[in-house]
Amino acid sequence: MRTVIFVGSRDHQGRTGRAVAALDAGLREGGAEVEQVWLLERHLRMSVKRNPDGFGQCLEQGVCKLDDEFGALVEKLRAADLVVFATPVYWGEMSEILRAFIDRLRRICLHEEGKRGIAGKQAVAVCVAGGGGGGAPNSVNLMQRVLSHCELDGLDVIPARRQNLDLKLDVLRLTGRWLAGHVAPHRA
Repeated sequence: MRTVIFVGSRDHQGRTGRAVAALDAGLREGGAEVEQVWLLERHLRMSVKRNPDGFGQCLEQGVCKLDDEFGALVEKLRAADLVVFATPVYWGEMSEILRAFIDRLRRICLHEEGKRGIAGKQAVAVCVAGGGGGGAPNSVNLMQRVLSHCELDGLDVIPARRQNLDLKLDVLRLTGRWLAGHVAPHRA
């Protein structure tokens, strides 16, 4: 099973990085192939208004014409059997870089061609809150809406907080093992 994890954090050793490492370890223990894509290490731009209604080729053709790595990352998503979105929680929201990627993904998914290989694909989100941890529930709700909007098959959205991270690392490792054995290969 091929898995791609889109990470909206900069810190490989931070809380979100540790959560990603635990899920990755479980997936690999279960026999999955895993690729981590750290979005801040990629050349990604924010969506821009292309015509008066705010859309351009994303709505008309299901592709984004900005000159960056977005198209290549979408192809990685399409080629995977499982997609994971992992983000630190900032003020109850996903990170800015994951938001930029997701906003563009949602736009292309408005067109049937853009949804090709995305709609119906199984997905998981991991939201890791620091501070008091109170933003985790809002972030989970936001990720549920994103998965639904892109017509991804949301298997789970896993919240974690600074206060329960050690427990959640074990949960994420077990979840990875379970996913590796239960996610069917996606057919485009």
